[in-house]
Amino acid sequence: VEGYISCLSSSSKFAPGDEKDEPPSTLLWAWYLRAVLHRLAGEFTEGIALMDKCLEHTPTAVDVYELKALLLKSAGNIRAAVECLDKGRDLDKQDRYINNQNKYMLQANMEDTALERMALFTRHEGNPEQNLFDMQCCWYELELADCLARKQIWGKSLKKYGAVVKHFDDFHEDQFDFHSYCVRKVTLRAYTAVLRWEDELWGQPFYGRAAEGIIQIYLHLYDHPSVSKEEKEPDYSKMTPAERKKAKAIARKKKKLADKKAAEEAEKRREKEAAASAGENGNKKKKQPTVVDEDPNGETLLKKDPLEEAKKYSAILSKHAPHKISSWILQYDVSIRRGKVLMALQALACATSVDSRDHQLFTRILDFALKWEKLLEDNEDKALVSGSVVSEVLPTLLKGKSINDFVVGAAEELKQDSHAPLPMRVAVAKALVLTKAAPVSEAVDLILKSGITSRAVDVSSCRLAQTALKEFGEEGSDASTKWTEIVKQRFPLLQDFP
Repeated sequence: VEGYISCLSSSSKFAPGDEKDEPPSTLLWAWYLRAVLHRLAGEFTEGIALMDKCLEHTPTAVDVYELKALLLKSAGNIRAAVECLDKGRDLDKQDRYINNQNKYMLQANMEDTALERMALFTRHEGNPEQNLFDMQCCWYELELADCLARKQIWGKSLKKYGAVVKHFDDFHEDQFDFHSYCVRKVTLRAYTAVLRWEDELWGQPFYGRAAEGIIQIYLHLYDHPSVSKEEKEPDYSKMTPAERKKAKAIARKKKKLADKKAAEEAEKRREKEAAASAGENGNKKKKQPTVVDEDPNGETLLKKDPLEEAKKYSAILSKHAPHKISSWILQYDVSIRRGKVLMALQALACATSVDSRDHQLFTRILDFALKWEKLLEDNEDKALVSGSVVSEVLPTLLKGKSINDFVVGAAEELKQDSHAPLPMRVAVAKALVLTKAAPVSEAVDLILKSGITSRAVDVSSCRLAQTALKEFGEEGSDASTKWTEIVKQRFPLLQDFP
C-alpha cells in the first residue's frame, strides 16, 4: 500500500511502468486504505493524520469523516469522534445512514443530542422515541439503555432493554401471520428461512444484549438494595414522638414536591407531543391519539424482585444461547446469589466447555472455590447435600490444584505468554492479591510488564487495569501512576484517565 501511495503521489500511477494515469480520487482511497490498516495495528495517531490529508484533498468526502471518527473513538476521545461525525453529517443531510450514526453520541452519554438527530427521520406525530419504538429500532434502544445504565438511571434503562425484549415477543407472535401468508403466496424459501430464524429467536444478538443488560442491572440492585429503596419510608417505631412528627412532615413535603414535579413533566410532555402532532400534518387527516407512558421512569420495574427477574432472563439465555460464555457467566452470578450451589457449578462447567481461558470464568471459578471452602468450614446443610457432586467437579475446574496453586499456576502461564489478554492479566493479578498467593509486587508486574502490548488492549480494559491497581494499596498506587503514563503513550488522545 505504501508503494501505491508513493507512486500515485509522484506520477498518478499505481506502478512506474503503468501507461494509464489514475484519477485524483485513487490517491484519496489509497490513503483511506492505509488509515484502515493503521487502525488495525493500533496506530491511531498516524491514521488520524492520514484522514486529515484526505480531508485537505477532498473536504466533502463523507466516508472520510466516518473513518476519522472511528479512529478518534478507538484512540479514546469519543467527544472528538462525535464532533467529527456530526461535521460529516452536515455535508449530506439526506443521507439516512450517516444521520443515524448516533451510537457515538449515546456512547458519549449525549442522549438528548442523539434523539434530536434521530428525530430528523422520524414521523413527528408525537414523541420521536415512541416512533422509534413502533419501528422496532433495536440498535438505538440498546445504545440508549447502555447510556442510561452508565449514568445509573436504572429504571429508564430497564424500560429501554425491556422495549427490545417486547419487540422479540412481537416477532414470536407475528410468525403465525407469516405462516398463512407464505402458504397463500407460495414463498416456501422465505418460509423455511423464517422458521429457522424463529427457532433461534431468543438467541439472537440483540435479544442477548437486552437480556444481559436487564440481568446486570437487577444483580446490581440486589447487591445494592439501597439504590432501589432510597424513598423507602423510615422506621418510625424507633423515633421519639417529636422525631416521628418531624420525619412524617418531611416525608409529606418530599412526596408533595415529587408529585408536583411528576405532574409538571407529564403536562410538558403532553403539550410537546400535541404541538409536534399538530404541526406535522395540519388538518390533512385525523390524528391518532398520543400514547402516554404512565411510567416513564420505570419505577414499576424497580419494585420487582431483582433475583426473580434476573433468574427468568438467565434461564432463557442459557437455554437458547448456550454457545455464548456470557450466558453461563450470568447464570452463575444469578445462581450463586440464590444459593443454588449445583446450578452455579453446572454453569461453570458449561462455561469451561465454551472457553476455558476466559477471564470472567477464571474469576467465577475462584469465587466458587472460596465460597465452597467457607461453606465447608461452617458445616452448612448445603455443603452436606451437594458435597459429593462438588468434590467430583470442582477439582477438575481447579485443574487438580489447591486454590492458591491454581492462581499461582495461572500467573506463571501469563508470565510465559507476553501476548496474553490484558483482562486476563487483571483477573489473575486481583486473584493473587485476594488469596495472598504472592506478593502485591508480582500482581503489579503482571499488569505493568507487557500489559500494554498484550491482546485485547482497549480503553475499557485499560480502565479496568487502572481500577485494579488502585485497589492494591500503596504499591498499587505507585504502579497506577506508571500505568497512566504507559496508557497515555498508547492512547495520546485519551481523556478522563484515570
